[in-house]
Amino acid sequence: MTLSYRKELKNLIPYKPGKPIEDVKREYGLDKVIKLASNENPLGCSEKVKEAITRALNDLSIYPDGNATLLKESISKKYNIPVDEILPTSGSDEMIDLIAKTFIEKDDEAIMADITFPRYAATTNMMGGVPVIVPLKNYTHDLTAILKAITPKTKIIWICNPNNPTGTICSEEEVIDFLNKVPQNVAVAYDIAYGEYVERKDYPRNSIDFIKKYPNVMVMKTFSKAYGLAGLRVAYTIANKEIIENINKVRGPFNVNSLAQIAAVAALKDEEFLKKTYKANIEGKKYLYQQFDDMKLSYPPSEANHIYVNIERDANETFIELQKRGIIIRPMGGTWIRVSIGTMEENRLFIKNLKDILNK
Repeated sequence: MTLSYRKELKNLIPYKPGKPIEDVKREYGLDKVIKLASNENPLGCSEKVKEAITRALNDLSIYPDGNATLLKESISKKYNIPVDEILPTSGSDEMIDLIAKTFIEKDDEAIMADITFPRYAATTNMMGGVPVIVPLKNYTHDLTAILKAITPKTKIIWICNPNNPTGTICSEEEVIDFLNKVPQNVAVAYDIAYGEYVERKDYPRNSIDFIKKYPNVMVMKTFSKAYGLAGLRVAYTIANKEIIENINKVRGPFNVNSLAQIAAVAALKDEEFLKKTYKANIEGKKYLYQQFDDMKLSYPPSEANHIYVNIERDANETFIELQKRGIIIRPMGGTWIRVSIGTMEENRLFIKNLKDILNK
């Protein structure tokens, strides 16, 4: 073929999501498979969400509300922020791409950690930008080193707090000190996809308030994790009106589908489901910590719904061996894996098989 493609695509590698359950069943002839690879909510979603979706099934021939009016109003009411400072998207993945399209031009720099969500680097490269990689310190964002990495070419800084895959956090004091030192002409994408799971008291729980003092900050939240709506793809970003207006210029007209909007509105109303999710995550995390400690495996303490653990053998080989047994986890390179915290039954099954594999 003689087609010509953008040169920025030459070295890009398509994102590889966690392997689907049905694929693993077919590949290994299994009847039952559990997925602990993509940090999904093992409890599913709120019953209120299911009821709301069922009621909406007769309206699928109509385009969704391109403004996501009811969802914006629900978020506005929950956090007491203006509607024009809210922008729903089809998951955080879409917002990451939209932010890159809004801020990054050829050869602009975007700063991010070396071990963090890979879409930050991919979307920077897609726009012809330059990812500036800053190593984690003690498995956590090194905010001091990130500040030192800022140059006149820096357009944006990506901070994932809690971080994916390590599950570590920067404290409120550390984040505020950092934001006070970031130049106002540098955008900060502050991704708190796992914020609902945090136990530590020093975490900046009112981080949405950052946008009042720091007009260069965008706070990113999602319904995919604690709310259990990963299959519907819905998230939102909170930022000052000027930022939202400019991102809207590159957003598709009907980017969040009708069912996703309806589900998200219903999910926001069910605080009890969030409490149940939080409690189950703590229980599962404590169990996995205890088992890893008994196995003498190292891991950074996690404030998310996943654990980054060094199994001290080839991660990809272990990933394949677990798949053969009907358990999907995420190999992270070298000897590190990331395992999502599942139900207690799933956690026990994972540990039983991991022990068996490692003992061999």
